[in-house]
Amino acid sequence: MKIKFILSVITAFCCSFSLSAKVVMPQLFQSGMVLQRGKPIIIWGKADKGERVTVKFKKKVYETTADTDGNWRLQLPVQKAGGPYSIMVNDNEIKDVLVGDVWLCSGQSNMDLQVERVYPQYTTDIDSYSNGNIRMFRVENETSIHGPKSDIRPTSWKPVTKQNAWNFSAIGYFLAREMYEKTGVPQGVIADSWGGTPIQSWISADTMKNNFPMEYRRSLLYQNDELIRSQMRANQLANSRWFEVMNETDPGISGKFTALEYDDSRWQKKNQYDNLTGEHSYMGSFWVRQHINIDATHAGKPARLLVGTLYDQDFTYINGREVGQTGYQYPPRRYSVPAGLLREGDNALTVRFITKGGNPHFIKDKPYKLIFDDGLEIPLSEQWSVCEGARMPRCHNSEINVHYLPITLYNAMIYPLAPYPISGVVWYQGESNTGDGHIYENMLTKLIQNWRQLWNDSDMPFVVVQLANFMEPSDKPQDSGWSWVREAQRLTAKHVPNTELAVAIDLGEAVDIHPLRKREVAQRVALGFEKMLLNPKVRLSPEVIASEIRNGDVVLTLDQQLQSGALYEFELAGSDGKYHNAEATADGNRIVIKSPVAAPKSVRYAWKNNPARANAYSKDNLPLSPFQMVIGG
Repeated sequence: MKIKFILSVITAFCCSFSLSAKVVMPQLFQSGMVLQRGKPIIIWGKADKGERVTVKFKKKVYETTADTDGNWRLQLPVQKAGGPYSIMVNDNEIKDVLVGDVWLCSGQSNMDLQVERVYPQYTTDIDSYSNGNIRMFRVENETSIHGPKSDIRPTSWKPVTKQNAWNFSAIGYFLAREMYEKTGVPQGVIADSWGGTPIQSWISADTMKNNFPMEYRRSLLYQNDELIRSQMRANQLANSRWFEVMNETDPGISGKFTALEYDDSRWQKKNQYDNLTGEHSYMGSFWVRQHINIDATHAGKPARLLVGTLYDQDFTYINGREVGQTGYQYPPRRYSVPAGLLREGDNALTVRFITKGGNPHFIKDKPYKLIFDDGLEIPLSEQWSVCEGARMPRCHNSEINVHYLPITLYNAMIYPLAPYPISGVVWYQGESNTGDGHIYENMLTKLIQNWRQLWNDSDMPFVVVQLANFMEPSDKPQDSGWSWVREAQRLTAKHVPNTELAVAIDLGEAVDIHPLRKREVAQRVALGFEKMLLNPKVRLSPEVIASEIRNGDVVLTLDQQLQSGALYEFELAGSDGKYHNAEATADGNRIVIKSPVAAPKSVRYAWKNNPARANAYSKDNLPLSPFQMVIGG
């Protein structure tokens, strides 16, 4: 009897568990979500095998049954923009659901760049803006080397406020704002990007295998978890030991170099833009100090310390107390100085640089100053006292960054999002592929086809953001990997249907690979979507539609009129393929270029890392894209 009773209890428990089993849905399906208008709405998830799943939306009921693997999927009819609504999935309620437009923003660090980083560029605007009809969804970083994942890491939808947007993609944030202004309907933006990643990481295994077999095989080399774990562990140990030895042998690590009373009079004096170490490659720690005089009114007051941008890692101190540290070169150093730290009279500012290869240095054209709440700004001196810390040998390791490997981000961060309906995709990537310009067009074309196939949407709109200007300008013709990637991006947008180019050749910075003018980039992206989805008459950046030689000059015809006047950064080449600077003039929808060679064969424009003088603009103030083409071709 006991055995029968126990068995009956177990059976009842199992039946109860089966009947009340929880329906699991992807991370995208949460309260606050935005569904895409104008397309069938796909809802899917997991449940027990054979379980009945009921979805209630806008007083209608939709039902299905989980298959033998526990998967279920429902398609709801096309909806108009509106909300908020609720969706009931069995006993689970998803609240505050809006219907509008959803944008997927992907790529590397310039897409990833957060609102916090660009805040000084748009302070008042960001401070004053919030909008409950715009929702943001951040896909957390994740990799998968073995195959596609069924879902992404836990995350959530958030309405636009300054606080919520602070760590969100600046381009995604501004794009949603622009599209809301254009359409008046709710906007959802999905930020799905990872700094430093190559395009190969974002393409599926099948696409890589069929089109780029050597890249695919490179991913196969690391489909061994033990190999990755052991190599990463070895690299961590090597890196930790390198820092231990450096800290053990650095004479300033005890704190004496940072103290206010430390006598640095014997340190060498250098301008911050000189070669601080006197070498081409310095590895280890390096110290710099300067003194700041504070008046009685501001002594003890809190302040903000801006130490520009530094190469590479820094620890920054005032009067012996650390006020900030940054682990790599790109982020701006914006450090808070607490109340009570600054003294009347002399104060010591000390920066400890750490580099693993390359001289420690300050980046030009960045802010270096101390700012108080009452608006007083004290510029830092360009003159520093400098001293070697601990010079180190190279840290030898063979680091494995799984997120740089082919297919890993497609598997973990793109595949799980489909088939969630979206309105379009923004792709801002290419900096990590400037050595692959000869194949980048093919890769980008395959990525677009790959994602469209994944979403089962052959016309899914794409806007490709072209690489911005970067690095030291040059007056001479210059061949560069950046130019080849820009050309690949231009040609992809030209040849792949329903794809547009957002030209950013005038929005970069010579000294920063992460320029701040992200709102202007988003405005140009929004124009691309407006043209494809709302108004085909919208004019984008001008394009060359014909080229010819006329009376010895090269004449380019464009699809729209330009701002008239002298133009720069044009070059012509003869049959030898060697380019020469050429004078050019804009007149209506034509550009006339005087040839410096006897028989010009090809022309190019803004074909440099940073074509600082490029000034060909449409009447709508949109820049002509960099290009290279055969004359008459």
